[in-house]
This record gives sequence, C-alpha cells and structure tokens, in this order.
Amino acid sequence: MLTIWGRLNSHNVKKVAWLAAEIGLPHVRHDVGGQFGMDAAYLALNPNALIPTIEDDGVVLWESNAILRYLAARYAPDLWSLDPMVRAQGDKSMDWQFAFSSAQHRAFHGLIRTAPADRDLEAIRQSAAKCAELIPVLETTLGKQPWLSGDRFGIGDIPMGVYVHTWSSLPIDRPQMPNVAAWYERLKSRPSYADLVMIPLT
Repeated sequence: MLTIWGRLNSHNVKKVAWLAAEIGLPHVRHDVGGQFGMDAAYLALNPNALIPTIEDDGVVLWESNAILRYLAARYAPDLWSLDPMVRAQGDKSMDWQFAFSSAQHRAFHGLIRTAPADRDLEAIRQSAAKCAELIPVLETTLGKQPWLSGDRFGIGDIPMGVYVHTWSSLPIDRPQMPNVAAWYERLKSRPSYADLVMIPLT
C-alpha cells in the first residue's frame, strides 16, 4: 500500500493526497513536518528534510511533481496523456507552478503563518502584485482549453489547482480572471479537491 508522509496543510502534500484520493488509490498518510517534526527515520528517507515523501512497493520518492508523474504513470495513465505533445502541455503547467508558488510565498506566510504584529505589509503587497503579474499566463491558457492538461482533467491541473485555491482565499487584491475562475469552479466540483485542498489555510 502507498504511504504518504507529510502534513496536509502543506501545498505539496495536498497535491499528492488529492491525486491518491482522486484515483481511489488505497494509502495511508502520516503527519510529518511543521509542528509534527521529522525524526531520524524520516530523514533517512528524505535527506532534504522536506515533505512529501512516498513509499510504494519499496520505491521511495520525494519531490511532489515527480510523485504525481510516478503515480499517474503507474496507476492512472489516463491522467497523463501518452501523446507527448499533449503531455508536454500539462508538464509545462506543472513546472510553471514553481514560479507562481515562489511569487505567492511571502503573501501566504505573511498573512497565514505570521502574527499580525509581525507582518511585513510591503513584502505581502509585493508578493500579491507579483502573483497578479503572473496569473494572466494561466488566464490565457485556460481561454484556449478547459483544463491545464488539455481537453480533460489531468495531473497538469493539480499543482496550480492547489495554489489557485490559496490565491483565491488570501485577503489580497486580485485581478478578475474569468477563465481561471471558471476552471476553479470546475475543480471545486471534484469531491477530492473539496475535501483535501479546500481546507482552512494554516
């Protein structure tokens, strides 16, 4: 059985937990990281001291997007197209997520994980502004196709699906993005997304 290590309030853990639930893959998840800490046994699995990590039939793997690709290839190939031209479009969105998550980092940590008296409001404002500069890239893509993976939902939608929920939930100024908003509504209709991604930000 698949084992997932990582606390669910982590963006990267949400990705993996969502996919496992989405495809009905039996698994167990152990809280690791943050307030739960990391013991020597975990660090032996992942020397980066990051989450998530998985173990699946003796295969130990870290890096959340690599885990998504592995799980899709093994258990749900319909979510990662065999057509290299289609697959590349989803992969592009998965990798582009790192630019957006980097931009969003200071707003998220400043507003969610920092006490109000200690917040750097200028850093939060700059972070929100950078997100506003980047999100039109997603808007353009979703104006051409219903999913970041192409004509149907796939793993290319998962990384940014997690981060767009945070972007939509933070108390920041956001430009109107109707294509992103429509895609977000489609994601919210997926039970696994609602249960595992749309949890309170902490």
